[in-house]
Amino acid sequence: MKTDALDVASPLTGGMLWLAAIVLAAANFVAVLDMTIANVSVPTIAGALGATNSQGTWVITSYSVAEAITVPLTGWLAARFGAVRVFVMAMALFGIFSAICGLASSLGMLVTARIFQGLAGGPLMPLSQTLLLRIFPPKKATMAIGIWSMTTLVAPVLGPILGGYLCDEYNWSWIFYINVPIALMCSFFAWKLLARYELPLIRNSIDKVGLALLVLWVGALQIMIDEGKDLDWFASSHIVALAIVALIGFVAFLIWELHEIHPIVDLKVFRHRGFSACVLTISLAFAAFFGVNVLIPLWLQNNMGYTALTAGETTAWSGVFALIAAPFATGLIAKVDSRKLIFFGVVWLGIVTLWRTVATTDMGYWQIAMAQMAMGLGLPFFFVPLSGLAMASVNESEMASAAGLMNFLRTLSGAIATSMVNTAWENSATVNHAELVGLTDSDGRLSSILSNMGMSSDAVKQSINQLLNSQSIMLATNDILTIVGLAFVVAATAIWLAPKPTRKVDATAAGH
Repeated sequence: MKTDALDVASPLTGGMLWLAAIVLAAANFVAVLDMTIANVSVPTIAGALGATNSQGTWVITSYSVAEAITVPLTGWLAARFGAVRVFVMAMALFGIFSAICGLASSLGMLVTARIFQGLAGGPLMPLSQTLLLRIFPPKKATMAIGIWSMTTLVAPVLGPILGGYLCDEYNWSWIFYINVPIALMCSFFAWKLLARYELPLIRNSIDKVGLALLVLWVGALQIMIDEGKDLDWFASSHIVALAIVALIGFVAFLIWELHEIHPIVDLKVFRHRGFSACVLTISLAFAAFFGVNVLIPLWLQNNMGYTALTAGETTAWSGVFALIAAPFATGLIAKVDSRKLIFFGVVWLGIVTLWRTVATTDMGYWQIAMAQMAMGLGLPFFFVPLSGLAMASVNESEMASAAGLMNFLRTLSGAIATSMVNTAWENSATVNHAELVGLTDSDGRLSSILSNMGMSSDAVKQSINQLLNSQSIMLATNDILTIVGLAFVVAATAIWLAPKPTRKVDATAAGH
């Protein structure tokens, strides 16, 4: 459709502005939510469809791989077909394939639908960000970033909780059905409200080689990350082959894209030092954040006797307090150097994580919940200003590409951290158990006490082994939290590689 420059530059106001903001935030929320909503539901889904748990994990992997491929393509898609058109179409297709996921009668049908759901969901994250910036007045650009940032942070925390609840109380299909009305309403209202914000198209030729290389190396890397833990990583020839394909494909992709006139992914945005520093910081910090988010529910369920739903509710306190702190962080962005806020926020997360390394098996619910609350208070101070600083570091015409690349690397770092934490946690627990065996009850006193209480020899051994398992997992949890806490501190220092910000995001130009 045709629009003049004045119409394009005019931001929405009043109720229409907030309706559009809700639509865009909801789109980002469901796209991020579906990255984790099926995590706790895999056994239920696999059982219902007659598959093994190992086969069931493809419900997660298929979505992750497909989404990882389309996220970095967002800039090219927006330029060629229009940001609003791509957003509306992606949102509608996301709803349609969510419905097909819910209707799936076999694992093959579900995995296929999840692939297409992921392909549609990929562009929603970066485009919701750039369109929010486009419709908000310049003086409220930080508010737009704050809205987008909070949905990005809260959605992965709520995913397992909602998934567990729907599976327990209703049926696994509902973890997909809930997307349908949201997606269809969002696509309808997005077109009605945002159609006049469409920009002239840039019909460059399709970089077929770049696209093929992107699919090759991203697909290989994502599958390697998802299956590495189950296949014992590089002890498996399958994982080694995937790693080789991913490495060769990545190098070829870099060389090709940097020399292609019209690349499928615009890597030249990394020439901006501020953007590169922000991406490095967010990749490291988000990996650490995801590490905590993965580890704490595992610890609560395997060591503290929490159900999946209760563990999810406990970890959700970080999301609640992130929402409470968000307005304060957003208000400070206009007054304080963003780098200082980011440094404070990430260091705070590191301090809280290191504080948690003295956890014991005797901790009560509120002791654990308080740590989650403290984590939540720091989240907006790093993620909100970091997103704004990254977008302000690139040219207005590069924002869609920059948003796509930042979201891609953030998502990829979270996936890598999830696999690393799972593997390291189990390995550490095994090592700790072996060390504790030689130290526990060396004089036989504990065995004598338990025997005198009337326990059989087998019961005594089982009781002592349960104690060893519990303490081994607790020590492993504290070991991993120490590493994650230090990773936060390293991530905080990376932001000082960025130059002092000289401008705020130009909301009217976002995504051009």
